[in-house]
Amino acid sequence: MHTVLTPRREFWLLLTLAGIQFTHVLDFMIIMPLGPQLRTLFDINDAQFGFLVSAYTFAAGVSGLLAASFVDRFERKRLVVVLYVLFGLTTLACALAPSYVLLMLSRVAAGTFGGILSAMTQTVIGDVIPFERRGRATGFVMTSFAMATVVGVPSGLMLANWGGWHSAFLAIAFMCAGVCAMALVCLPRLDAHVAKAQGQKISFAMRQVLADPNHRRALWMSGFMMFAGFTIIPYITIYTQANHVLAPDEIPYIYLCGGTVTLLTARWVGRLSDRIGKRKMFQRMLLLAMVPMTITTVLQPAPLPWVLMVFAGFFFCMNARMIPGMALLTSAAQPQWRGTFMSLNGAVQSVAIGMASWLGGMLIQRDAGGQVTHFWLCALVGIVATLLAFTLSRRVEMHSAPQTS
Repeated sequence: MHTVLTPRREFWLLLTLAGIQFTHVLDFMIIMPLGPQLRTLFDINDAQFGFLVSAYTFAAGVSGLLAASFVDRFERKRLVVVLYVLFGLTTLACALAPSYVLLMLSRVAAGTFGGILSAMTQTVIGDVIPFERRGRATGFVMTSFAMATVVGVPSGLMLANWGGWHSAFLAIAFMCAGVCAMALVCLPRLDAHVAKAQGQKISFAMRQVLADPNHRRALWMSGFMMFAGFTIIPYITIYTQANHVLAPDEIPYIYLCGGTVTLLTARWVGRLSDRIGKRKMFQRMLLLAMVPMTITTVLQPAPLPWVLMVFAGFFFCMNARMIPGMALLTSAAQPQWRGTFMSLNGAVQSVAIGMASWLGGMLIQRDAGGQVTHFWLCALVGIVATLLAFTLSRRVEMHSAPQTS
């Protein structure tokens, strides 16, 4: 039974959930373009920076998996507010961290709480929003990802260039305080699920999901899809600056252009996926993505419009895989186990991102002049992962989609 909200209260609820997602996504993304500053400040190498990126996603994956065993035992509003306060405090700890080790510990803590919050926003939508409006509500909240890329990262970078890397995390922590106040006012009390959760074991549902070969193929496909992109993404800023492709004050333009293209094309990609079929669209975008992945890792100094065109194509292809890919994943799940399957999928994707970020940092090297070399190896690994995802997608069966898809 859903809590009935007025249209006005529903809007403010969705805006609050979008704010939670925005700060979580921005907190994860902002560390990547700050790579050159952090390397210099803490005197770390590229592999150590890669571990700094991957630690967040490893923590998010583990916490998301563990959270499946207890989130239904607590009233939603209280749990979301407590987790979000802790997330804000750990983000503040990132801003105040005086050393690499303390920054690492703060990132692990932020990822732990952020990973659970990401799942909780979708859970609240399912609890409150009626089925016939749930798609639009999810789309509204999911725009926070594009907004984090278009507005959040460029603004954070400009702030970091002006006031140091600490200022970007301080700004996110202040935003968390404002969104938390909104959550206290806008989130309704949701506790009808608590009684039903008593005595249930999440391990039974997880065993049922993993016992299905189609579920396993879909989860592997999802992991390889995410792995392919994140061997490259965390090191774009380090490569472009070290190899003089872009000046430090030009880095925000990468995320501004890439995010804008993603925002403008997302609905078109979704409609095209519905028209030609999710599987076909996913496979075509996987193959197309290999082109900008390769160009990005061998890019040389060139006029700014050409460089931005390359990165716009890269971001477009990364997002254009995700839209039909997630639709294919949702359809691959047995309907009665879809919630557990998607929780496991979130954990798999987070771990895949972490492993890819760590491996990318191990692969790239520096020459005597400090320029990044062997970045093309990251593209090669990403292409192999892309082809594995393509192969698996041919064997994933869909339970709630037409056979022609």
